[in-house]
Amino acid sequence: MEEDHFTEEISIQETEEQTAESNLDEDAPMEGEDLPDGDLSEETPEDIQVTETDNDAQDLQESETADRAVWGSPAEAVGISAGQANAATSRRTPKARKTEAPVLTLESRGEVETESAREDTIWHEIHNAYRTRKILTGQLGGIEQTDSGKTIVIVDYKGFRIVIPIKEMMIDLAQGRSPSGKEYAELMLRQNKILGNMLGAEIDFIVKGIDSKTRSVVASRREAMLKKRQIFYLDTDAAGMYRVYEGRIVQARVIAVAEKVVRVEIFGVECSIMARDLAWDWIGDAHERFSVGDQVLVRILSVRREGLEDMGVKADVKSVTQDTHHENLKKCRIQSKYAGKVTDVHKGVVYIRLSNGVNAVAHACYDYRTPGKKDDVSFAVTKIDEERGVAVGIITRIIRQNL
Repeated sequence: MEEDHFTEEISIQETEEQTAESNLDEDAPMEGEDLPDGDLSEETPEDIQVTETDNDAQDLQESETADRAVWGSPAEAVGISAGQANAATSRRTPKARKTEAPVLTLESRGEVETESAREDTIWHEIHNAYRTRKILTGQLGGIEQTDSGKTIVIVDYKGFRIVIPIKEMMIDLAQGRSPSGKEYAELMLRQNKILGNMLGAEIDFIVKGIDSKTRSVVASRREAMLKKRQIFYLDTDAAGMYRVYEGRIVQARVIAVAEKVVRVEIFGVECSIMARDLAWDWIGDAHERFSVGDQVLVRILSVRREGLEDMGVKADVKSVTQDTHHENLKKCRIQSKYAGKVTDVHKGVVYIRLSNGVNAVAHACYDYRTPGKKDDVSFAVTKIDEERGVAVGIITRIIRQNL
């Protein structure tokens, strides 16, 4: 009896399954049969995404066409041929590829961004900046000469190559004049030297032209600097105050470093700071403490606001830091000897920075050799000058010469 009952249950279950399958077959549309109106069961998220992408591509093409009427193509903007622009670009045209399975990650439900996806994201960011005229920041990575003899600057923005013509770098050495002949050659030499010193610096730019096929970009640093000048030097805040004014401490970018001077960019205005204004203790070589690409705090000493094109500032670094050279003088005792490094030699007077941070001046040297810059010396204190904040003494010997 139990076996008959079990067999009957199996028979009933098989009958129900066959009935359900028959119903499913009747509800499903036949091959080639149209779906009823309003049925979106066959539309996938991929189909929707493709439609959105097509719309974006159409908007980008219309935007590029309108901009070419003003600036021309990226290649025309810098005076190079389209072939050269294509050869110069660091990105190849992406090809249509089949849908691939997602990356298999080590962690459950983890996500990994591929190189292609990362590039697409950054290009979308550049495209949006081009449409909105947003200021972007990149690193000055190279200086090139085109076949036509023009100089262009190459800026790296998250792996993308940005081309800036030299006239859009806002290095106006001629100050409105149009030199020619030998004077023009000297001017170009100076400009290239300045650009060479700026290699590695962070600079702002506004995208002026793009080519989606080759992913080449032309930009202007000049427009970015003028825009920042307007915002920080001419416009006022809610309280009616300028954002950059005398006495305010601001952040600046180091764009060039020489032995006795550091050049910084302060919100669209460039300013040179001499070594004496960089620190309370004497600096023999600014390269020892500052590098291109650094960000430093400076105090605004004065501002000239004659106009958007005629603007200047004076600033220093040492007033932002604490003055400790008078306190350091207490570390020195008369008739004592200290090690130090020569920072400068001028008219027979040797200027030294002692290892304890004290500035020292020597008028004589007992060593048979002549002390030079960056030499390590032994210094004997004969007098403490509180008013000038320096120790006065004699160089007893040269420990190590900087040859």
